[in-house]
This record gives sequence, structure tokens and C-alpha cells, in this order.
Amino acid sequence: MPTDALPYADRLDRLRTHVRERGAEVAVLTPGPDVEYLLGHSVASHERLSCLVVPIAGSATLLVPQLERLGWAGTAAEDTVRIDTWLDGQDAYALVAALLPAGTARIAVGDHMPAGHALHLRDAVPGSELSLAGEAVAALRVQKSDAEIEELAAAGAAIDRVQERIGDWLRPGRTEHEIAADIAAAIREEGHQRADFVIVGSGPNGASPHHEASDRVVQAGDVVVIDIGGPHRGGYFSDCTRTYQVAGEPDPEFAAVYDVVQRAQQAGVDAAVVGAPCESVDAAARQVIVDAGYGEYFITRTGHGIGLEVHEEPYMVAGNPRPLAPGMAFSVEPGIYLPGRFGIRIEDIVVATENGPRRVNNCTRDLTVV
Repeated sequence: MPTDALPYADRLDRLRTHVRERGAEVAVLTPGPDVEYLLGHSVASHERLSCLVVPIAGSATLLVPQLERLGWAGTAAEDTVRIDTWLDGQDAYALVAALLPAGTARIAVGDHMPAGHALHLRDAVPGSELSLAGEAVAALRVQKSDAEIEELAAAGAAIDRVQERIGDWLRPGRTEHEIAADIAAAIREEGHQRADFVIVGSGPNGASPHHEASDRVVQAGDVVVIDIGGPHRGGYFSDCTRTYQVAGEPDPEFAAVYDVVQRAQQAGVDAAVVGAPCESVDAAARQVIVDAGYGEYFITRTGHGIGLEVHEEPYMVAGNPRPLAPGMAFSVEPGIYLPGRFGIRIEDIVVATENGPRRVNNCTRDLTVV
């Protein structure tokens, strides 16, 4: 991520405010997307403890195993926080305890922290009480900066280019696994760090929203759900779904159901205006599908937030009254899943702006025969 556009010290200061508002005295976060957001970098340490310690008053410290220290060399973290190290044989949890202000009792731990680390840390600070820091960090991450939105747009454009080439690989006689392997290679060629997921759901497999891929051989006339994405070179995720018909005689109901999903997706996007509750996006998309008589076959929420994780706040789901704010980025992906027959899903990433919803996916949403 561009360090000149992402002010890490400011993010740490704002984290302190959110942690304090939630009644904790310090946040302790282990490697993952939260640390990457706060420091611009993250290095996994496996079973060894690495953590970012952020007291609500005082300096933040990154504690890492000595063998992982070089992984932080040359990163923004060296200019933002103090970096301490520990050696095998030392008690890393006692070292964390020593970094805490005297009398610390309320510790907010990252949602990605393994339970073993959390419980050992609690034991190292007698009388301490643990809570989750997830809400405090999410309060920062949920509204993207202009630089973050452009990272999402670049990821969206890259995954669009892959969707536009699906006809190169999706052909009768090939297995879902074979098609998925070609798509994964194309995702990397388009500047992604990796293909995080490649769903190829052909025929009845498409009725399982998270089917991924199998040895099923694609047949002429099949309806095929292609849901693909991963972290682009800047670390921000793509996620885009299109549903295709393989040349041949389709299910006679397919075109009608496709039209319903396409209209539902448009309704969800249209509802994604600043100030509207997240649940209203779900309600708008769902109502189209219910009115068409397929409500029982829309078995998922309408969308999820996206950024440094493919699923993060905010969620477009019934019961979420959170109002959309500028910079919130999320999927709009209604679907209809008919067991034993086929599934249809259309998914774009959308950013809420003062000028209305902005799609970052722009490949065709029209019914496409390959």
C-alpha cells in the first residue's frame, strides 16, 4: 500500500479513541488484516507470538520473534512504532505484560488472535479482563479513503478482465477443476497476489453458493456460476460473480430466472445510497425475488463489506440498521438457487459515495452464452 496515502500514525491515534470508548485500556492485535491496516504490513509468526500493543495513552510497540524481525525491515512500521524482539525460550506473554501501563486490567484483543495466545496473555496479566477489539478496528476500516477506493477499483478492473475471458476456458467436456485452474492462473496474471477463491458451479452444482469446483464435466446447455477473486497487488480484494450459459439447449426456466436476479441486483445497487440502512439494500434486492415467487431460493444475505479482507463490515443483511456512509465498500450479490437444477448469482462490488453508488465491477451483467 502507498505509505504516503495511508497515514498509519493517525490510524493508531484513532484506534486509541475507539478502544477507549469501548472501555478498554489497551489493544493487542496479532498479524493479519488489522495489523496490515494499522502498519501497512503484516508478517505471520505461526505458533510464536507476534503482536501490536497499542495503549490508549502512550506509544505503541510491535513485539515479534527475532527470527521474524527482518520481515519488517524497510516497512512503514519501522517509522511508526517501536519494534521489540524476543528469542525462543523467553516468555513472550510476560514481555507483553511488561509493555502494558501499570494497573492495566481491560485488554481488547484482536478478533484474529488465536485463543491460545489470548488465554496465555490473560494469565500473564493477573486480574485482567479480555474483550474483542474487532469493533474498534472495524470502526476505522469500514470507511475507505480515496486511496483505498482506488485500490478496490484496480482490483475490480483486474477481475473484470478475467470474467471477460471466461469463454476461453468454459467449454463442454472440461471439468470444473480444469476450468478453475485456468481461471486461477489468469487471476494471477492480472496482478493479483493469488486466487483466493475460484467457484465454478456447473449445472446442479451451481445451486450450492460456495460449491468451488469438482470433477464434474461441463455439459452443453449448462448454467455455470463463476465467482472469483483475491487480493490484488495492493492487498485489497476483488470479488465478482457472473453466471453463464454454455452453448446448447438451456433449462427453459433459466432466462426468466436470470432476468429476476439481474433486476434484483440492480435494485440492491440502487438502494445503496448514503444514509440508507444496510438492511435496506438486502430488502430491495430480496423484494424483487420474492415478488417473482423465488423468495425461498434466495438463501444468503445480499452482501458483505470488502477491503483487506474479502468479508468484513458492513454486511447487507436483514437486521443491520447501520446507515451507509461515504467510503463504505461492499458486494451486492443476490442469487436464486434451485436444488438439483442450477443457481444464478450476479455480484459487483459497490462503494457508497455522496454522488450515489459506484460500481467497481463493470463487465457485462447481461445473460451471456459462451
